[in-house]
This record gives sequence, C-alpha cells and structure tokens, in this order.
Amino acid sequence: MADLTKRAYQKTKFTNAQLLELSNCADDPHYFLNNYFYIQHPTQGSMLYHAYPFQVGLIDSYHDYRYSISVMARQTGKSTTAAGYLLWYAMFIPDQTILIAAHKYSGAQEIMHRIRYAYEGCPDHIRCGVTSYNKGSIEFDNGSRIIAQATTENTGRGLSISLLYADEFAFVRPTIAKEFWTSISPTLATGGKAIITSTPNLDDDQFALIWNGANKRVDEFGNETDIGVNGFKPYFVTWDKHPDRDEKWAAEERGRIGEERFLREHLCRFIAFEETLIDSIKLSHMQGVEPLMKTGQTRWYEPINRESTYVVGLDPAMGTGGDNAAITVWSVPEMKQVAEWQHNKTDIRGQIRVLHEILSIIDDELKGLGSKHSELYWSVENNSLGEAALIVIEEMGEENFPGEFLHEPKKRGVQRMSRKGFTTTYKSKITSCMKMKSWIESEKMIPLSKNLIREMKTFVASGKSYAAKTGDTDDLVSATLLCIRQIQVLSQYEERFEDILGESLDDDYLDPMPIVI
Repeated sequence: MADLTKRAYQKTKFTNAQLLELSNCADDPHYFLNNYFYIQHPTQGSMLYHAYPFQVGLIDSYHDYRYSISVMARQTGKSTTAAGYLLWYAMFIPDQTILIAAHKYSGAQEIMHRIRYAYEGCPDHIRCGVTSYNKGSIEFDNGSRIIAQATTENTGRGLSISLLYADEFAFVRPTIAKEFWTSISPTLATGGKAIITSTPNLDDDQFALIWNGANKRVDEFGNETDIGVNGFKPYFVTWDKHPDRDEKWAAEERGRIGEERFLREHLCRFIAFEETLIDSIKLSHMQGVEPLMKTGQTRWYEPINRESTYVVGLDPAMGTGGDNAAITVWSVPEMKQVAEWQHNKTDIRGQIRVLHEILSIIDDELKGLGSKHSELYWSVENNSLGEAALIVIEEMGEENFPGEFLHEPKKRGVQRMSRKGFTTTYKSKITSCMKMKSWIESEKMIPLSKNLIREMKTFVASGKSYAAKTGDTDDLVSATLLCIRQIQVLSQYEERFEDILGESLDDDYLDPMPIVI
C-alpha cells in the first residue's frame, strides 16, 4: 500500500512548478482530469483521460450546478468522467462526504476501482494522503471521504452527505428508488450536491420523474431557464455525440442488439429494459389519462354508454397491507377501460361490497339511459382467496348483484358443474396474456389508467409465464386478464363481438352459455 498511496499528514517539499500545478488542479477540475487523471482503456491499457467535447459539458454540469441529472447513451464514459470528478472533489475540497450509490454493489465497486486506479497514478505533489483505503471507501487526510454502496431504501441514512453520485439510477427497483430519494433528499437540503446519471428505462420511475422536472425550464414570465422546476440541470447525450461513432457503427449496432434496445441504450428513449409482455416501444407511447370522476376510491375513465356491454373482474387479496385487491371494468365492443379500484387494506367482505357498488352504478346508468341491451357481466378469480370471495357473495345473495355472474365453461367430458368464477392456471394465464398482448399492440384494447399502464411496464417474463418484477405489483393486470377471459367467453355467443375480437377460447369447452343463475 505504501507504494500505491500517499501517507497521511506527510510533510512534503514542493518546487515552484509543483505548487503551480497543485494550484491549477485545485482551481479547475478540467485541468486535473486532462493532466493527472489516468484510466484503464479496455484495449489500450493505461492512458491519460482526454475529454471529448460532450464530456467537457458533462463536467461543467457537475461542477457549475448544485443538482445535475444526465441521460446518456451506453459507453459514453459517464461513469469514468464521474469517477474523475469525484476524486478531484474529494482531494481539493476539504471535509466532504461523497456517497456513490449504484443500482448494484458491483457497480459501486467498479466506480471505486476507477477512483483508486486514478488516485494511485497521481504524483504525491498533487494527491492527498489517505487515512483509510478500502474497496468500499477512501478517507483522505483533508477530512474528505468517498463511500460506495448499493442503492437501497436506507442507503446514506444517517450520513451528512456533501455530494451524492447516483449511477444508473433508472435501473434501481422503482419502489426502492422512491424510498431512497425520499430518505436522501433531507440530507441534501442542508447544502449538498447531487449528480444523477443513467441510461433511461421506465418513463414513470423516480429517475424519469426527476428528469421530467429538470426539463420544465420556463419561469413565471415565460423565459427559459438553465435549471428545471426541481432545481436540476439536465444533460442529454445520444450515441452520435461520440466522435468515434458514425452511421456505419449505428447500423452494425442495430443489427447486433435490435431496434428496441438501440432506441433505449443509444438514442436514450424511455423504454422498459426487461422483456415485457406488451411490446416495450408500444408501452413507451402509452401515457394514460386522469379519471373523469371518482366514487369513493373507484376511478372512472369513460362514461357509461347505452349501446355497450360491460365486464367487471375482481382479483381478490388478503387485505392486510400486502398485495392489492383490484377491480377493473371494460366496455365491449369498444374494448376501452372504463373504471378501476385497488386497495391493500380492504378485507374480502369489503372487496365484495365495492364490487357490488360498481355493478350498481353501471346498472343504474344503463337503466337511466334506456339501454337496449343492459348487458353487464362480472366474475371473480376463484383461486385460493377467491374461495372466501365466493362465500361472501353467497352470503350476500348472488341474486342481489346486478348483472350476470359469469363462470368458466365446463370442459368436454366433465359432467359436474365447474366452480363459480374463473380458475387461473398456467395455460389459462398464458392464453389470456397472449390475447391481451395481441389486442393492445393492435390497438383493439385501450388501457386508460396510468396505474394499469405502469403495471404493464413492469409485467415481464418470469420463467415460462409473466408476472410483476420483484417489488412491483400486477393486481390491475390480473383483474384485466380476468375481464379478457370473460370477453373471450362472450365472443363465442355474440356475433357482434366475434368479428372484432376474433377467435376466443380453446375448442375443448361445451357449447352452452357458461352462466349459472
């Protein structure tokens, strides 16, 4: 270690030239990076950093603004440039606490490795002495320190942070990113700086929210400002800003990784990173709308139409603060989302009461409009907790629920009556998932809720099926899949739906209408 680092509090004699160099470095991070910041190039080995024009602007955004957020294409040197600036900041500004928060601990360690490599390449007359020198932290004899951690809900809690560097923040799990930012913001409010960089991912996660706020740069007089309404300076870099890349490079890269990944990783479009059920480019264009009205906690997005048929699906939950219970309402043949409800602390009985209220509102509206059809169908998922929902429905009296309680068709060769509601199996889930994918991507099915669209953006391949990413929810998607199964059943018996919706279920079901009265 003695050969790699400078001993703390070491007395050193400086020449006039060395003092001048030290002064130049202290005054200007650009001078330090261009003259003393050594990096490990993947093919050329150790070499002095040379900032491209877009990297010069990036360093300026770090240095000149208290809050900086950058959306940058892959392999444009954002982490390397940040490592150089953080090393400069720690060595030339005393008594600073710098926190590196990466979406994975390995990412945080990689940035620390670059900082250590650069530090070890600095001459003694430029660098500070160190009092502690580890993989996860460095402490300098000027009182400054650099700490590297993975981003969690509690990262940085208890620290008085002078400078936060959040790397690839868009790829931190959304629930963690939100909690992290909520907990870290008060520590920055006392005067700390924040640098956030990432390639984009979802268009409504914490990173996207900060980015969108940074790009709202018009003051009360209509004048454009340098920083956004949230105080962040935005900086945007796509692949073509890199001087070593041209259209030939772009064409080859598109061929290697595909158009979708190229849009996200090199053109910086906010497109979901994981393998989503719905095409991620399609999802990136879906924004959702605000509700037309609310009844209790039910959000309504479309008025009731006298010519439409309505299907309502309940995906029940425990109601103890874990997963949400959810209800969605869809109109047919328009295939538009009409309403939704979700809650994680409403018990089964309360969930059935909400279902009854929604059905009653739709039924009353249809009757008031003098509907010719007055068609209203509803059902519940009967797996596990669904059994308790069926018991409550029976206690309340199925006949007291407006509309028709729709049940799964009996399969051929099965003599006994199927259980009420719909049972979700691997096969039925995949079938309804594929139908939803087809209908949404062909714009036959129109989700209107921001909450549902957000869930679709995190509804990803999981083994041989699909499910919410870890830490996210898919209750509204599940309720929608239940509505799709009802619509598929109805399309077998309604000619006016069949042409619009196409083929419905597998052909191993009996023909009679699967409704129990």
